[in-house]
Amino acid sequence: MYPQAACPAVSTPLLRLRPVALLIALLGISSHALAEQHTLPTVLISGARFEQAHDDLPLSADVVSEEGLRNQQSRTLRQALQDLPNTSVRSSPARLALSASSAAYARDGNTGIHIRGLGGNRVLMTVDGIRMPRSYVSRSAMFDREYLSLELFKGIELLRGPASALYGGDGMAGVVNFITHNPSDFLQDGKTLGGRVAAGWSQEDHSYSLTGTVAGQASDTVQWMLTATGRKGHEVINRGDNRAANNQRTRPDPLDADDNALLAKLVFTPDGRQRHSLTLEHSQKKQDINQLSSRASKPTDRPNVVDEYTSSDIQRQRLASDGRWRLDSAWAQQLRLYASYQQAESRRVGHSFLLDGTHRIRDNQYEENTWQIGAQAETVLRQGDWSHRLSYGIDHVRNNISNLYDGQAPLPPETFPLKRFPDTRETTTGVYVQAESVLGKWSITPGLRIDHFDIHAKNQNLYHPPAPQPAKDLSGTAFLPKLGLLYRATDEWSVFGQYSTGYRPPEAGQVNDRFQAQAALPGVGIVDNYIIANPDLRPERSRGLELGLRQRRERLSLDAVAFYNRYSNLIEDARLIERTPTKQVFQTVNISKAKIYGFELKGIYDWGQVLDGKLRSSFAYGYTKGKDLGNSAPLNSISPSQLSLGLRYDRAQWGVYADARYYSRKKKSTIDLVSIGNNKADTTQFATPAATTLDIGGQWRPRKNLRLNLAVHNVTNRKYWQWSDVYGVAADSSAVDAYSQPGRNVRLSLVVDF
Repeated sequence: MYPQAACPAVSTPLLRLRPVALLIALLGISSHALAEQHTLPTVLISGARFEQAHDDLPLSADVVSEEGLRNQQSRTLRQALQDLPNTSVRSSPARLALSASSAAYARDGNTGIHIRGLGGNRVLMTVDGIRMPRSYVSRSAMFDREYLSLELFKGIELLRGPASALYGGDGMAGVVNFITHNPSDFLQDGKTLGGRVAAGWSQEDHSYSLTGTVAGQASDTVQWMLTATGRKGHEVINRGDNRAANNQRTRPDPLDADDNALLAKLVFTPDGRQRHSLTLEHSQKKQDINQLSSRASKPTDRPNVVDEYTSSDIQRQRLASDGRWRLDSAWAQQLRLYASYQQAESRRVGHSFLLDGTHRIRDNQYEENTWQIGAQAETVLRQGDWSHRLSYGIDHVRNNISNLYDGQAPLPPETFPLKRFPDTRETTTGVYVQAESVLGKWSITPGLRIDHFDIHAKNQNLYHPPAPQPAKDLSGTAFLPKLGLLYRATDEWSVFGQYSTGYRPPEAGQVNDRFQAQAALPGVGIVDNYIIANPDLRPERSRGLELGLRQRRERLSLDAVAFYNRYSNLIEDARLIERTPTKQVFQTVNISKAKIYGFELKGIYDWGQVLDGKLRSSFAYGYTKGKDLGNSAPLNSISPSQLSLGLRYDRAQWGVYADARYYSRKKKSTIDLVSIGNNKADTTQFATPAATTLDIGGQWRPRKNLRLNLAVHNVTNRKYWQWSDVYGVAADSSAVDAYSQPGRNVRLSLVVDF
């Protein structure tokens, strides 16, 4: 819960110091006297697939608590995870033209989490342990991963580093698990009916939100809960000041957003030895955009866009059952059986009107229908001062994936309708076992997973022809070992280490994706753009080593972790492999060898009682560096280091906080221009400058069940950018300011419990 303590109000000269100097100054607080109160231990579910204290796990993880989500009034993934070290979230403005031939990585709105330099579908996102849909990015279509509403969750767990041994290939870079509420969360103190109502307003996108939850006790064995939430808003206001209704515009395009979500849960506990839950979740996000930035600044410029409008609709439905039993058996003392069906649909429809009277329509659709079933058993054996916990199970996921590209007035030589890749069935089955042996001060945690995947193109309809070759099927099996060690040196200090392996097969779109169209480039003319399939794409593999140190004193909690990962066949989407004056060819390729390494420091210090209140500070710093060893080039997915500092003061009826963040600059030496297509001598990638921001806020609690939150973000109105957003934007682009972050803005929320 490190980032949830807010950041200190620091003087301007101090903020100009280098991050390491700030950390050294902050670490000096550990010599203070012992505190009067203890902090409750953090419990993780995702770290070992069962509830376990974080400090007993030989790995690096973070928990974003419900208190942190609500106090900071987080509305998006970026806001919720912004203070976690070596973690970033890409979120670019919706400003790209309907038929733009921009690179796949530069598509607008491509929300995805990066952990230690790797992101996209390498980060497994789950809700209550059930995997979420993937993102899909093609040359002319993009669908992100934010199929969720944060108002439905009471916490977020983030697991860093390769987690394939427990979760399979999608956990190659890490796991982010979103935890929903249970009826019991609202039925404390003997209540048979309870709930919560929360209303909020945000200036950055002029949005209003309303969330209501009601939970009840139907009988001694049955509890139920229903949560509904809705939010209406507009475009996120940045620091761009050009309001022109053409491609020189740096102000966001006008946007109307409508987000709705529903969560229903039924919990049945017939006795103290079993518990069953049934969950229904629905989320929907709609956007209507007037893409003023698509219009040509001169009527003679191609493609002569006069007007352009885009609408998008993203939906996800999940039905899941989860049963847990306590058993008196030698082979299992705990048993869990779970099953879920999830349907995710994304559709983006755009209309483009050209000067010559042409009316272009682009109708992009992407769909995933997923069945997931699994079983997990646990048993604990004890003898003297030795104990042994064994956890083992099986996961099976079957995913039917489809896409459709339709419309009118296609760019030659394509014809509508068509598929960028064929309808595909992906099947993954994994069996795993993990043991934890505790002997005195030592904990030893070996694990092994055997994973088998199969990618099968169900048919070639609308794909081949015109694709030059039919789609290819892939299958394979991987053995994924891991080993963790934890040594409790004293009651206050422990050290840990972990060796883990990762494995991720290619996706259907990466293997068989195709695109061909003509585009007009300024100063160049008509250029043929291609994405070609790569039937020889190989699975990614990784080997990772992590070493860490923890201190848990009564006032100070401190974590320090160093990591080093080696990768083979790392998959890179849409790499420029050929360029001539009349043609550009992109392909998803394997990077033969790569490495990523770095470290993280984070902690909380409890200053104790100060003027009838409690004072607490926090810090988090992450540094990552990566290299493509095959080409001796840097990895562009690596974000610059970031330092977060926090200070929070609480009294009985009110509390205040301050959050300061220092974003390091992106050095030009860490950018590979060739891989993003900027390989001309006169073209450079925009490198983000260093920046420091400050947020302040407070909470007023006039009654125990009533809370009013007020926050001012980017108090100094600093103009800044984040590297994950501008990747692919040229330094001389007139649209650089369009990717800037919001200036000073206010958030307000009111929460009532009943």
